[in-house]
Amino acid sequence: MQPIRFIGERIEVRFETRPRLEKRPGCPSSFAWRGTAYAVVDLLSEWHDYERRGRAAHSMRPSHAAAAERRGSWGVGRDYYRVATRCGRIFDLYYDRAPGSALERKGEWFLLREMAPAKGSGGPERG
Repeated sequence: MQPIRFIGERIEVRFETRPRLEKRPGCPSSFAWRGTAYAVVDLLSEWHDYERRGRAAHSMRPSHAAAAERRGSWGVGRDYYRVATRCGRIFDLYYDRAPGSALERKGEWFLLREMAPAKGSGGPERG
């Protein structure tokens, strides 16, 4: 798959069932972007980046940092999801685990980019 365009905007997400873990919510069942709701019909792939960057990269012992990079630590990293939507579009979205501020302890969701379907796949089913 190839990116069609970079988006990089905040989105609102919804889950069919409330996530068990606030900092590891999993893939949402739908999201809203620019006033349009998109139902997620298929999770195509997911990946996680828990690398500590900037000052946080030097704030723990190397042995602890290696473990944190594998499983994540509070407020560090991103969880990425490539999803197919009911309307046939494919998007990469992610949950940024960093707290918004001292008062807002939750992370935020972003729509990273729109992807073109793989050649010959015909794209996701529409429905």
